[in-house]
Amino acid sequence: LAGIVGLIIFSPIMLIVAIAVKLTSRGPIIFSQERVGLHNRPFKMYKFRSMTVQPVKKEVKGWTTKEDPRVTAVGKFIRKTSIDEVPQFINVLLGDMSLIGPRPILENELDEYTEDEQEILLSVRPGITGIWQVSGRSGVYYPERCEMELYYPRNQSLRLDIKIFFLTIRRVLSREGAH
Repeated sequence: LAGIVGLIIFSPIMLIVAIAVKLTSRGPIIFSQERVGLHNRPFKMYKFRSMTVQPVKKEVKGWTTKEDPRVTAVGKFIRKTSIDEVPQFINVLLGDMSLIGPRPILENELDEYTEDEQEILLSVRPGITGIWQVSGRSGVYYPERCEMELYYPRNQSLRLDIKIFFLTIRRVLSREGAH
C-alpha cells in the first residue's frame, strides 16, 4: 500500500525529473544497482540516474564525493533534495524495501559486519529512509554508519518509525547532509 501511495503522490515529480534527466544527459532515466535485503536476498534498487554514464572499462567505483565531476546538473539538484530516491517506492511495491529501515547495502559491504551483525541487519527489509539518512548521511563516517544501520533492527518500533519519518521530512526540507 505504501508503495502505491508513494508512487501516486510523487508521480508528477517523477514525470518532471524523468524528462529533465532524459533531456540533459545521455543514458537511462533510472539507475539500478544490486543490493542485499531481507534474509540476504539480492534485489535491484532503483533511483533516478544522477551521474553521467561511463564506459564499463572507465567506470569509477566508489562513493560519490561532494564535488564529484560525474554528477550531472540535474543530478546535483535531485541528490540534494533526495528526489533521486523516489523510484525506490517501486522497490517498496515489489516488497524488496520498506519506507523505513536500514540502508540497502551492497553485497561487498556485508564484510564490514560480523556474522551475528549480518543476521541482525538482514532480519528486516531495508528502507528508503532510516537512521543514517536522518543523521547526516554523507557526513557520517563509515564505522558510525554501520552502527546506525544495526540500531534500527535492534530497536525497531512504531515510535522509532514515526520519529525517523518526521526527521526525514525535516532533513529533506532543509537539505542537510546531502550532496
